[in-house]
Amino acid sequence: MKIKILFAHTFFFCIKLYSQNTYVFFGSFNRDKNTEGIFVYQLDTIKGKLSKVTTVKNILNPSYLTLSPNGKYVFACTESKTKNAGSVSSFEFNPENKSLTFINSQKSGGENPVYLTAHQNGKWLINGNYTEGSASVYPISEDGKIQPMVQNFQFTEGSIDPGRQERSHIHSTVFSPDFQYIFMPDLGADKIRCYKFNDHKNEPLESCKIPFTKTTMGSGPRHFTFHPNGNFAYCIEELSGTVSAFRYSDGALESIQRINTHSEKYKENFESSDIHISPNGHFLYASNRGIEDNIAIFLIQNNGTLKTIGYQPTFGKHTRVFAIDESGKFLITTNSRTGNVTVFKRDLRTGLLQKVGKKVKIKSVSCVQIRKY
Repeated sequence: MKIKILFAHTFFFCIKLYSQNTYVFFGSFNRDKNTEGIFVYQLDTIKGKLSKVTTVKNILNPSYLTLSPNGKYVFACTESKTKNAGSVSSFEFNPENKSLTFINSQKSGGENPVYLTAHQNGKWLINGNYTEGSASVYPISEDGKIQPMVQNFQFTEGSIDPGRQERSHIHSTVFSPDFQYIFMPDLGADKIRCYKFNDHKNEPLESCKIPFTKTTMGSGPRHFTFHPNGNFAYCIEELSGTVSAFRYSDGALESIQRINTHSEKYKENFESSDIHISPNGHFLYASNRGIEDNIAIFLIQNNGTLKTIGYQPTFGKHTRVFAIDESGKFLITTNSRTGNVTVFKRDLRTGLLQKVGKKVKIKSVSCVQIRKY
Protein backbone atom coordinates (compact mmCIF):
# COMPACT_ATOMS: atom_id res chain seq x y z
CA MET A 1 0.00 0.00 0.00
CA LYS A 2 2.85 2.36 0.90
CA ILE A 3 4.48 1.69 -2.48
CA LYS A 4 1.22 2.54 -4.27
CA ILE A 5 0.83 5.78 -2.30
CA LEU A 6 4.46 6.73 -2.96
CA PHE A 7 4.02 6.02 -6.67
CA ALA A 8 0.85 8.11 -6.79
CA HIS A 9 2.54 11.04 -5.05
CA THR A 10 5.52 10.80 -7.43
CA PHE A 11 3.22 10.58 -10.45
CA PHE A 12 1.21 13.66 -9.49
CA PHE A 13 4.38 15.56 -8.55
CA CYS A 14 5.78 14.84 -12.02
CA ILE A 15 2.53 16.01 -13.64
CA LYS A 16 2.59 19.20 -11.58
CA LEU A 17 6.26 19.81 -12.38
CA TYR A 18 5.66 19.27 -16.11
CA SER A 19 2.66 21.59 -16.05
CA GLN A 20 4.72 24.42 -14.53
CA ASN A 21 7.71 24.57 -16.90
CA THR A 22 5.89 26.07 -19.89
CA TYR A 23 6.22 29.85 -20.10
CA VAL A 24 4.17 32.33 -22.12
CA PHE A 25 5.60 35.68 -23.22
CA PHE A 26 3.35 38.61 -24.14
CA GLY A 27 4.26 41.86 -25.91
CA SER A 28 2.08 44.97 -25.90
CA PHE A 29 1.61 48.56 -27.03
CA ASN A 30 2.27 50.07 -23.60
CA ARG A 31 2.67 53.64 -25.01
CA ASP A 32 4.65 54.66 -21.91
CA LYS A 33 8.04 53.40 -20.71
CA ASN A 34 6.91 53.77 -17.10
CA THR A 35 4.29 51.06 -17.53
CA GLU A 36 4.78 47.33 -18.03
CA GLY A 37 5.50 46.32 -21.61
CA ILE A 38 6.51 42.63 -21.65
CA PHE A 39 4.71 40.06 -19.49
CA VAL A 40 5.81 36.52 -18.63
CA TYR A 41 3.34 33.90 -17.38
CA GLN A 42 3.51 30.21 -16.55
CA LEU A 43 1.03 27.95 -18.29
CA ASP A 44 -0.51 25.12 -16.31
CA THR A 45 -0.64 22.50 -19.07
CA ILE A 46 -3.20 20.47 -17.15
CA LYS A 47 -5.85 23.15 -16.57
CA GLY A 48 -4.76 25.88 -19.02
CA LYS A 49 -4.42 28.48 -16.27
CA LEU A 50 -1.96 31.37 -16.69
CA SER A 51 -0.03 32.69 -13.66
CA LYS A 52 2.02 35.89 -13.84
CA VAL A 53 5.77 35.44 -13.32
CA THR A 54 7.42 38.77 -14.13
CA THR A 55 7.10 41.94 -16.21
CA VAL A 56 9.45 44.46 -17.83
CA LYS A 57 9.21 48.27 -17.88
CA ASN A 58 11.43 50.98 -19.41
CA ILE A 59 10.77 49.89 -23.01
CA LEU A 60 8.26 51.38 -25.42
CA ASN A 61 5.73 49.39 -27.46
CA PRO A 62 7.34 45.92 -27.50
CA SER A 63 4.75 44.86 -30.05
CA TYR A 64 6.27 41.61 -31.34
CA LEU A 65 8.48 39.01 -29.64
CA THR A 66 10.51 36.03 -30.75
CA LEU A 67 12.71 33.66 -28.78
CA SER A 68 16.21 32.40 -29.49
CA PRO A 69 16.35 28.72 -30.51
CA ASN A 70 17.60 27.71 -27.05
CA GLY A 71 14.96 29.83 -25.32
CA LYS A 72 17.55 31.79 -23.34
CA TYR A 73 16.91 35.13 -25.05
CA VAL A 74 13.78 37.08 -25.94
CA PHE A 75 14.03 39.51 -28.85
CA ALA A 76 11.48 42.29 -29.21
CA CYS A 77 10.37 44.88 -31.75
CA THR A 78 10.51 48.05 -29.65
CA GLU A 79 9.41 51.62 -30.31
CA SER A 80 6.81 50.22 -32.71
CA LYS A 81 4.20 52.76 -33.90
CA THR A 82 6.52 55.52 -32.65
CA LYS A 83 7.13 58.37 -35.07
CA ASN A 84 10.74 58.72 -36.28
CA ALA A 85 11.76 55.75 -34.13
CA GLY A 86 12.08 51.99 -34.17
CA SER A 87 14.41 49.54 -32.46
CA VAL A 88 14.99 45.87 -31.73
CA SER A 89 15.86 44.80 -28.19
CA SER A 90 17.27 41.73 -26.44
CA PHE A 91 16.44 40.27 -23.02
CA GLU A 92 17.75 37.28 -21.10
CA PHE A 93 15.17 34.91 -19.60
CA ASN A 94 16.15 32.78 -16.61
CA PRO A 95 13.46 30.17 -15.85
CA GLU A 96 15.16 29.20 -12.57
CA ASN A 97 14.76 32.59 -10.92
CA LYS A 98 11.95 33.61 -13.30
CA SER A 99 13.59 36.84 -14.41
CA LEU A 100 13.66 38.74 -17.71
CA THR A 101 16.63 41.12 -17.92
CA PHE A 102 17.32 43.77 -20.56
CA ILE A 103 20.57 43.27 -22.55
CA ASN A 104 20.67 45.91 -25.31
CA SER A 105 18.92 47.58 -28.26
CA GLN A 106 19.77 48.51 -31.83
CA LYS A 107 18.02 50.77 -34.33
CA SER A 108 15.57 48.81 -36.45
CA GLY A 109 16.64 50.41 -39.72
CA GLY A 110 13.14 51.75 -40.34
CA GLU A 111 10.01 53.04 -38.67
CA ASN A 112 7.53 50.70 -36.98
CA PRO A 113 9.27 47.31 -36.62
CA VAL A 114 6.60 44.58 -36.60
CA TYR A 115 8.27 41.17 -36.84
CA LEU A 116 11.48 39.38 -35.82
CA THR A 117 12.83 35.94 -36.63
CA ALA A 118 15.95 34.18 -35.40
CA HIS A 119 18.11 31.72 -37.34
CA GLN A 120 18.24 28.17 -35.97
CA ASN A 121 21.93 28.59 -35.08
CA GLY A 122 21.10 31.56 -32.83
CA LYS A 123 23.61 33.81 -34.57
CA TRP A 124 21.30 35.94 -36.74
CA LEU A 125 18.18 38.06 -36.35
CA ILE A 126 16.05 39.49 -39.17
CA ASN A 127 13.57 42.31 -38.60
CA GLY A 128 10.75 43.64 -40.78
CA ASN A 129 9.74 47.32 -40.67
CA TYR A 130 6.20 48.08 -41.73
CA THR A 131 5.80 51.82 -42.30
CA GLU A 132 8.36 52.45 -45.04
CA GLY A 133 8.85 48.81 -46.02
CA SER A 134 12.29 47.52 -45.10
CA ALA A 135 14.14 44.59 -43.57
CA SER A 136 17.29 44.54 -41.45
CA VAL A 137 19.82 41.82 -40.57
CA TYR A 138 21.73 41.62 -37.26
CA PRO A 139 24.42 39.28 -35.91
CA ILE A 140 23.72 37.94 -32.40
CA SER A 141 26.61 37.29 -30.03
CA GLU A 142 26.74 34.29 -27.69
CA ASP A 143 25.67 36.42 -24.73
CA GLY A 144 22.46 37.42 -26.54
CA LYS A 145 23.60 40.91 -27.46
CA ILE A 146 22.27 42.27 -30.76
CA GLN A 147 25.15 43.63 -32.84
CA PRO A 148 24.78 46.59 -35.24
CA MET A 149 22.90 45.71 -38.43
CA VAL A 150 24.96 44.45 -41.36
CA GLN A 151 22.26 44.71 -44.05
CA ASN A 152 19.17 46.83 -44.66
CA PHE A 153 16.86 46.46 -47.65
CA GLN A 154 14.42 49.25 -48.57
CA PHE A 155 11.40 48.68 -50.81
CA THR A 156 9.16 51.35 -52.31
CA GLU A 157 6.49 50.06 -54.71
CA GLY A 158 2.84 49.87 -53.65
CA SER A 159 -0.33 48.39 -55.10
CA ILE A 160 -3.99 49.19 -55.81
CA ASP A 161 -5.43 50.15 -52.39
CA PRO A 162 -4.62 53.86 -51.91
CA GLY A 163 -5.42 53.77 -48.20
CA ARG A 164 -3.25 50.79 -47.27
CA GLN A 165 -0.92 50.16 -50.20
CA GLU A 166 0.57 53.56 -51.00
CA ARG A 167 4.01 51.95 -50.67
CA SER A 168 5.76 48.79 -49.50
CA HIS A 169 4.92 47.44 -46.03
CA ILE A 170 6.98 44.43 -44.92
CA HIS A 171 4.86 42.59 -42.35
CA SER A 172 6.87 39.48 -41.50
CA THR A 173 10.21 37.74 -42.07
CA VAL A 174 10.07 33.93 -42.09
CA PHE A 175 12.82 31.37 -42.67
CA SER A 176 12.23 28.35 -44.89
CA PRO A 177 12.32 24.99 -43.04
CA ASP A 178 15.95 24.42 -44.06
CA PHE A 179 16.90 28.02 -43.16
CA GLN A 180 18.35 28.54 -46.64
CA TYR A 181 15.81 31.22 -47.60
CA ILE A 182 13.95 34.09 -45.94
CA PHE A 183 10.44 35.08 -47.06
CA MET A 184 9.00 38.56 -46.50
CA PRO A 185 5.28 39.12 -47.13
CA ASP A 186 4.88 42.72 -48.35
CA LEU A 187 1.37 43.95 -47.57
CA GLY A 188 1.85 47.17 -49.52
CA ALA A 189 3.15 45.65 -52.75
CA ASP A 190 1.14 42.40 -52.85
CA LYS A 191 4.34 40.37 -53.02
CA ILE A 192 6.02 37.65 -51.00
CA ARG A 193 9.68 38.61 -51.30
CA CYS A 194 12.45 36.02 -51.14
CA TYR A 195 16.16 36.17 -50.31
CA LYS A 196 18.70 33.38 -50.10
CA PHE A 197 20.43 33.14 -46.72
CA ASN A 198 24.16 32.33 -46.67
CA ASP A 199 25.21 31.75 -43.08
CA HIS A 200 28.91 31.80 -43.97
CA LYS A 201 28.96 35.41 -45.16
CA ASN A 202 29.18 38.61 -43.11
CA GLU A 203 26.24 39.91 -45.17
CA PRO A 204 24.12 36.74 -45.39
CA LEU A 205 21.15 37.85 -47.54
CA GLU A 206 21.62 37.40 -51.28
CA SER A 207 19.29 37.90 -54.23
CA CYS A 208 17.00 34.98 -54.93
CA LYS A 209 16.63 33.37 -58.33
CA ILE A 210 12.91 34.14 -57.94
CA PRO A 211 12.96 37.50 -56.07
CA PHE A 212 9.24 37.53 -55.27
CA THR A 213 5.93 35.75 -55.73
CA LYS A 214 2.97 37.92 -56.68
CA THR A 215 -0.24 37.64 -54.69
CA THR A 216 -3.72 38.75 -55.77
CA MET A 217 -3.88 42.53 -56.20
CA GLY A 218 -5.25 44.23 -53.10
CA SER A 219 -4.87 41.09 -50.96
CA GLY A 220 -2.22 42.49 -48.57
CA PRO A 221 -0.04 39.46 -47.63
CA ARG A 222 0.76 39.65 -43.90
CA HIS A 223 2.06 36.54 -42.10
CA PHE A 224 3.52 33.33 -43.49
CA THR A 225 4.09 29.77 -42.30
CA PHE A 226 5.43 26.45 -43.56
CA HIS A 227 3.93 23.01 -43.14
CA PRO A 228 6.05 20.74 -40.89
CA ASN A 229 6.76 18.49 -43.89
CA GLY A 230 8.41 21.41 -45.71
CA ASN A 231 6.41 20.82 -48.90
CA PHE A 232 3.71 23.46 -48.43
CA ALA A 233 3.53 27.11 -47.34
CA TYR A 234 0.62 29.36 -46.40
CA CYS A 235 0.21 33.15 -46.41
CA ILE A 236 -2.59 35.01 -44.66
CA GLU A 237 -3.74 38.07 -46.58
CA GLU A 238 -4.94 40.86 -44.31
CA LEU A 239 -6.90 43.07 -46.69
CA SER A 240 -8.86 40.37 -48.51
CA GLY A 241 -9.35 37.97 -45.60
CA THR A 242 -7.91 34.99 -47.42
CA VAL A 243 -5.23 32.33 -47.11
CA SER A 244 -3.10 31.47 -50.12
CA ALA A 245 -1.67 27.95 -50.16
CA PHE A 246 1.53 27.11 -52.05
CA ARG A 247 3.55 24.07 -52.99
CA TYR A 248 7.13 24.81 -51.88
CA SER A 249 10.52 23.66 -53.15
CA ASP A 250 13.98 25.27 -52.93
CA GLY A 251 12.92 28.90 -52.67
CA ALA A 252 10.02 28.62 -55.15
CA LEU A 253 6.30 28.97 -54.33
CA GLU A 254 3.64 27.47 -56.61
CA SER A 255 0.07 28.56 -55.93
CA ILE A 256 -2.37 25.69 -55.32
CA GLN A 257 -5.35 27.35 -53.57
CA ARG A 258 -6.84 30.57 -52.23
CA ILE A 259 -9.58 30.30 -49.60
CA ASN A 260 -11.57 32.74 -47.43
CA THR A 261 -10.80 32.93 -43.70
CA HIS A 262 -14.35 34.04 -42.94
CA SER A 263 -17.85 32.70 -43.41
CA GLU A 264 -20.28 34.10 -45.98
CA LYS A 265 -21.98 35.93 -43.13
CA TYR A 266 -19.02 38.29 -42.65
CA LYS A 267 -17.66 39.61 -45.94
CA GLU A 268 -16.97 43.24 -45.02
CA ASN A 269 -15.31 45.26 -42.26
CA PHE A 270 -12.83 42.69 -41.10
CA GLU A 271 -9.12 41.92 -41.45
CA SER A 272 -7.10 38.74 -41.14
CA SER A 273 -3.94 38.77 -39.05
CA ASP A 274 -2.01 35.64 -38.02
CA ILE A 275 -1.56 32.06 -39.19
CA HIS A 276 -0.17 28.87 -37.59
CA ILE A 277 -0.21 25.10 -38.15
CA SER A 278 -0.63 22.43 -35.48
CA PRO A 279 2.63 20.56 -34.68
CA ASN A 280 1.33 17.37 -36.31
CA GLY A 281 0.57 19.25 -39.55
CA HIS A 282 -3.12 18.27 -39.62
CA PHE A 283 -4.76 21.65 -38.97
CA LEU A 284 -4.22 25.29 -39.93
CA TYR A 285 -5.52 28.22 -37.87
CA ALA A 286 -6.03 31.82 -39.03
CA SER A 287 -7.15 34.82 -36.97
CA ASN A 288 -9.78 37.35 -38.06
CA ARG A 289 -10.71 40.70 -36.51
CA GLY A 290 -13.51 43.17 -37.21
CA ILE A 291 -17.24 42.53 -36.99
CA GLU A 292 -16.44 39.15 -35.46
CA ASP A 293 -13.07 38.28 -33.96
CA ASN A 294 -12.40 34.60 -34.38
CA ILE A 295 -9.99 31.82 -35.28
CA ALA A 296 -10.79 30.07 -38.55
CA ILE A 297 -9.95 26.36 -38.42
CA PHE A 298 -8.94 24.41 -41.52
CA LEU A 299 -8.14 20.77 -42.16
CA ILE A 300 -4.93 20.40 -44.20
CA GLN A 301 -5.52 17.74 -46.83
CA ASN A 302 -2.85 15.42 -48.21
CA ASN A 303 -2.28 17.62 -51.29
CA GLY A 304 -1.75 20.71 -49.12
CA THR A 305 -5.12 22.33 -49.83
CA LEU A 306 -7.38 23.52 -47.02
CA LYS A 307 -10.90 22.57 -46.00
CA THR A 308 -12.83 24.85 -43.60
CA ILE A 309 -14.08 22.99 -40.53
CA GLY A 310 -15.13 25.79 -38.17
CA TYR A 311 -14.76 29.18 -36.51
CA GLN A 312 -13.96 29.85 -32.85
CA PRO A 313 -14.76 33.27 -31.30
CA THR A 314 -11.78 34.69 -29.40
CA PHE A 315 -13.85 36.47 -26.71
CA GLY A 316 -12.08 39.77 -27.37
CA LYS A 317 -11.66 42.54 -29.91
CA HIS A 318 -8.91 43.03 -32.52
CA THR A 319 -7.27 39.62 -32.33
CA ARG A 320 -3.61 39.94 -33.35
CA VAL A 321 -0.92 37.32 -32.86
CA PHE A 322 -1.77 33.88 -31.47
CA ALA A 323 0.42 30.87 -30.73
CA ILE A 324 0.20 27.08 -30.35
CA ASP A 325 2.37 25.33 -27.75
CA GLU A 326 4.79 22.65 -28.91
CA SER A 327 2.62 19.81 -27.58
CA GLY A 328 -0.27 21.09 -29.69
CA LYS A 329 -2.60 21.02 -26.66
CA PHE A 330 -3.10 24.78 -26.30
CA LEU A 331 -3.73 27.81 -28.48
CA ILE A 332 -3.48 31.29 -26.94
CA THR A 333 -4.82 34.48 -28.55
CA THR A 334 -4.09 38.16 -27.90
CA ASN A 335 -6.94 40.68 -28.25
CA SER A 336 -5.45 44.17 -28.28
CA ARG A 337 -8.50 46.45 -28.11
CA THR A 338 -10.15 44.66 -25.22
CA GLY A 339 -6.75 44.00 -23.63
CA ASN A 340 -7.36 40.35 -22.84
CA VAL A 341 -5.78 36.96 -23.48
CA THR A 342 -7.77 33.81 -24.20
CA VAL A 343 -6.48 30.27 -23.66
CA PHE A 344 -8.01 27.44 -25.67
CA LYS A 345 -7.49 23.72 -25.37
CA ARG A 346 -7.16 21.98 -28.74
CA ASP A 347 -8.88 18.73 -29.53
CA LEU A 348 -5.96 16.87 -31.10
CA ARG A 349 -8.30 14.70 -33.13
CA THR A 350 -10.79 17.25 -34.50
CA GLY A 351 -8.71 20.45 -34.30
CA LEU A 352 -11.57 22.29 -32.57
CA LEU A 353 -10.97 24.71 -29.69
CA GLN A 354 -12.47 25.01 -26.20
CA LYS A 355 -11.92 27.99 -23.92
CA VAL A 356 -10.19 27.11 -20.63
CA GLY A 357 -8.58 28.92 -17.72
CA LYS A 358 -9.51 32.28 -16.23
CA LYS A 359 -9.62 35.66 -17.96
CA VAL A 360 -6.24 37.39 -18.17
CA LYS A 361 -6.15 41.15 -18.71
CA ILE A 362 -3.11 42.77 -20.37
CA LYS A 363 -3.64 46.28 -21.69
CA SER A 364 -3.11 46.57 -25.48
CA VAL A 365 -1.63 43.06 -25.66
CA SER A 366 -0.28 42.41 -29.14
CA CYS A 367 1.85 39.27 -29.26
CA VAL A 368 2.31 35.87 -27.63
CA GLN A 369 5.04 33.22 -27.72
CA ILE A 370 5.03 29.91 -25.83
CA ARG A 371 8.07 27.91 -24.73
CA LYS A 372 8.60 24.74 -22.69
CA TYR A 373 11.81 24.67 -20.60
